[in-house]
Amino acid sequence: MTLFLLILLIALAALFTFLKRRRTQRTFMALAAAWFLAVGCGPAPAWLLSNLQADYALKPSITWGTRSVIVLLGAGTEQAPDAVEPGIFAYPRLVEAAVLYNQCHQAGGDCKVLVSGGDARHTGVAEAAVYQTTLLALGVVQGDVLLEDKSMNTWQNAEFTAALLHRQSADRVVLVSSAIHLRRSEVYFAHFDVTATPVRADYLRAMPSALPLSFNFIVADAALHEYIGIARYHVYSALGLNPARTRPGQS
Repeated sequence: MTLFLLILLIALAALFTFLKRRRTQRTFMALAAAWFLAVGCGPAPAWLLSNLQADYALKPSITWGTRSVIVLLGAGTEQAPDAVEPGIFAYPRLVEAAVLYNQCHQAGGDCKVLVSGGDARHTGVAEAAVYQTTLLALGVVQGDVLLEDKSMNTWQNAEFTAALLHRQSADRVVLVSSAIHLRRSEVYFAHFDVTATPVRADYLRAMPSALPLSFNFIVADAALHEYIGIARYHVYSALGLNPARTRPGQS
């Protein structure tokens, strides 16, 4: 997205050069340079991230219910030479889910970890199944792991997980994902009548630098992806394109 905007600004500058509109051409070239430096040197991604993550900076104190479910959202998988493994961004989420599971058990009551994620990377194994192996290695009891292995994106995470949560009759739902991903996730889950306590697994920051860094472009693209997802939801709602906000199990 950041590269697309940069190319667009340069293309517009080239167009106005062709049209011999020198002042307009210089304006677009200046905008392209400003955008390149604002993103690459850190100010733009820092601002984008702050607006997405600020509400999740502090992890909440959780009062566990008698039937608690920790919903773990997937962050991809990778095809290693000998197996399919969690993606590099998945491990903080897996660790956070295991920590919360242990806290929940210490408080008493029934605790489940519901892992949501299908085979979006087309490795032949669903994210949920891959993550289950790691959760078991981290001490989660196999009978306490529930799998939702059909979803291919965050919207389907919310839709398919909501139906499972309804069947579980959970009185406490905790939603685990990256801080950058939680705002969009909450919007989608709320659409399907799921009220969850969001807990961040990681917190992303831009890297201030005198010279542009590729890392900052990656971070800015990730943040813009979240904003676009939230904006798309509200546009679809305004146009009546989202499915009705119906509690799972209701007709």
